[in-house]
Amino acid sequence: MSITSDHVRGLRPLRQPTFAELYLPKIVTVWREGYGFADFRADVFAGLTVAIVALPLSMAIAIASGVTPDRGLYTAVVGGFIVSLLGGSRFQVGGPAGAFIVLVAVTAERHGVDGVILATMMAGMVLIAAGLLRIGTYIKFIPYPVTVGFTAGIAVIIFASQLRDLSGITLAGKEPSEFVPKLVALASGLHTVNPSALGLALVCIAIIAGLRRWRPSWPGILIAVVLAAIAAAVLSLPIETIGSRFGGIPRELPSPALPAFSLAKAKAVLPDAISFALLAAIESLLSAVVADGMTGRRHRSNCELVAQGAANIGAALFGGICVTGLIARTATNIRAGARGPLAGMLHSVFLLLFMLVAAPLASYIPLAALAAVLVVVSWTMAEKHEFATLLRSSWGDAVVLLATFLLTIFRDLTEGILVGFALGAVLFIHRMAEMTGIEERPPLVAADRPDADNGERVPYDPALSVDRDVLVYRITGAFFFGAASAIGNVLDEVAGTRKGFVVDFAAVPFLDSTAANVLGRVAAKSHRQGMQLLITGASPSVRQALLTHGVTEPHAHYRETIERAVADIKSSPGALEVADHPSPA
Repeated sequence: MSITSDHVRGLRPLRQPTFAELYLPKIVTVWREGYGFADFRADVFAGLTVAIVALPLSMAIAIASGVTPDRGLYTAVVGGFIVSLLGGSRFQVGGPAGAFIVLVAVTAERHGVDGVILATMMAGMVLIAAGLLRIGTYIKFIPYPVTVGFTAGIAVIIFASQLRDLSGITLAGKEPSEFVPKLVALASGLHTVNPSALGLALVCIAIIAGLRRWRPSWPGILIAVVLAAIAAAVLSLPIETIGSRFGGIPRELPSPALPAFSLAKAKAVLPDAISFALLAAIESLLSAVVADGMTGRRHRSNCELVAQGAANIGAALFGGICVTGLIARTATNIRAGARGPLAGMLHSVFLLLFMLVAAPLASYIPLAALAAVLVVVSWTMAEKHEFATLLRSSWGDAVVLLATFLLTIFRDLTEGILVGFALGAVLFIHRMAEMTGIEERPPLVAADRPDADNGERVPYDPALSVDRDVLVYRITGAFFFGAASAIGNVLDEVAGTRKGFVVDFAAVPFLDSTAANVLGRVAAKSHRQGMQLLITGASPSVRQALLTHGVTEPHAHYRETIERAVADIKSSPGALEVADHPSPA
């Protein structure tokens, strides 16, 4: 795959960045750009907003992970502060993640809480090594169906893990950690359902969903949890609370201490540590990409991995669990008006203040209310629309998606990701072989041709190279998950600098769902910034894939030729008209 541009003015030889430039925390970059009182005020408000959201979530995730709620708060306070202090993303917010519930719970069951803390510290070391070795660049190559599949699988597991507290079921023995035995055990205990717990949980879900729809700026999760605690105390409801199960939470951070260590223990938890590191890397970089799409900024993936590693080590020293970048809290941070990493650091400071002031009140929080919070989180993170889109996209994407999804639920998260990635690679090879054998399209690696053998190529138009309004890019070869991030970066750079830009797909034999999803984000971003994106030369199959993933009017427009697209951009003062049959036959 290659990408060429007809815009040649202003090109400079690329300078290799220094180590310091690649790993310089974004907080230094923001400070150098100029940081005033107005920025500080915006970050204070954003940090307070995120802390209000993170307070009940951090405790709920810790409880669901099989540890005490205070460990979730330690993770958010210490780990979240380090993520923002050292990270390569301006807006990343770190803390305990719902995606880790399954891994942490299994590790706690096998090796105890000490094993979880040791695995967290070892995962931090792995993440730092991965960042310094610049492996973060390659994590972007994970196919989109794999990301959607394991995220949806985790959502299902989280939902199942909350059914007991949600309904107040009493089990004779310990609740199994495996998915199917868990459902069997819960089904056998249906006769013990606590109507008070179930009713309170359903009311909490209704409050959160209602506020998200009609008052999205209100902290729905915190409001629901506070009302549930008040109702449980006033009505003397016979339900479990944080106080009755855990005895409350401390009012201060513990002193830092190294986890219990031995070579045998380290060897036993090493597979869990690698799983922690892999998921932390994927989650944090995915969150950073989402933040980039919302703000138009660019994160540095390897710097972010180093920060995540340091945050996991820091959290483990204070008895916390795994830390990663969080999409929901990062998006909340951006929507609240954050200007830089200080917002994420202040979110941790506010959480610490909440612990110091309101720790005794946390004892009254019903576990059913926290279970309701995680049920809403699992519903939100399931990416239902994307899941359905990939099922309709092609049989190959559906196979990769379902394999990852089912293996994550019934086997293991790491196994699901590895098998999904392998299937994605095999699918790419199959598609390339199929395209090469059936269609008269350029091969994956084009051979040299003599100048006289110009074939169907049109003469070079020098006018395009000096055009100040339109930038033209031609993509050549397979546009698949391995090249999607590079194309996205190239197209991101032209946003806001021209009236419009044209992307020619005439020499693209096929594109997969990852590449189509990347172009969909680029199209939405260019539309928000007032630029016109036109796609030319797309075959029916390529156009179908693009349309399926949201590359549609008014975000993007389709034309048959580059000449027609350039003429339409230059002649149109505003929005372009629909033309050249934008929908495939």
